[in-house]
Amino acid sequence: MIQHKNTLIRPFLKWAGGKRQLLDYINKYKPKNFNRFIEPFVGGGAVFLDFQLYQPLINDYNSELINTYKIVRDNINELIELLKVHNENHSEEYFYYIRSLDREESFSTRSAVERAARFIYLNKTGYNGLYRVNSKNQFNVPFGKYKNQNIVNEEVLRNVSFYLNESKTNIVCGDFERAVENANEGDFIYFDPPYAPLKADSKNFVSYTLGGFDYKEQERLKKVFKQLDERGCYVMLSNSSSEIIHKLYKEYEETTVIVGASRSVNSKASGRGKVNEVIVMNYNFNS
Repeated sequence: MIQHKNTLIRPFLKWAGGKRQLLDYINKYKPKNFNRFIEPFVGGGAVFLDFQLYQPLINDYNSELINTYKIVRDNINELIELLKVHNENHSEEYFYYIRSLDREESFSTRSAVERAARFIYLNKTGYNGLYRVNSKNQFNVPFGKYKNQNIVNEEVLRNVSFYLNESKTNIVCGDFERAVENANEGDFIYFDPPYAPLKADSKNFVSYTLGGFDYKEQERLKKVFKQLDERGCYVMLSNSSSEIIHKLYKEYEETTVIVGASRSVNSKASGRGKVNEVIVMNYNFNS
């Protein structure tokens, strides 16, 4: 475990649904002692970067995101130089040019570091920090009109790179179920899946997020949660405080807490502001 937290080890991306607002609660309710830490829906990385543990396993289904984490770890100097180029050329016209690159057949031949720099640039300059692709897997978030984009956050990037190397972070890309297949008794798994909509039920909850994380996926996640519980793992999950989630995790209601979180990164204004979320655990957080 890293003995002293480095405040410069923090998310270098904007991320819809990021957990910085919930960190106080997550730290309050996490197990006091555990073995390995696994985060199958890492997203912007607020939780594992705050914990700063040794040898965590982070996973996400988004291959461009995982490529970016690997480049931050393995090729930080070239990444920063490319980000400086993006910063120097930044304009609305340039944004749409960079965004259009994944429409070209040659995009697949671009280097991993070029793709990572593009990913960070579009994340920092696109509307509201969203990551969204169309049916052809092409990034389609519009330009965001910001006064300060902070495209080259060099100090944070270098500190995160140092941590990823020093901690020997295991970075993988794939399905959440595969990410935890080797979890053992005493390991701590934190699930932060795409949230269930607040106003929906299993009948009309079809697909509301990228990759179709629908009700069946929420059910599959609950099944994996239960399996890990039976395996002797410590499991924590955050989600919306919706009827769907309360029903799915009814057997864990005694170790479920409802918390309020501010949401500022959302495509709709109605999705911002204070909303209730739940933290579900399979262990007694008071002990």
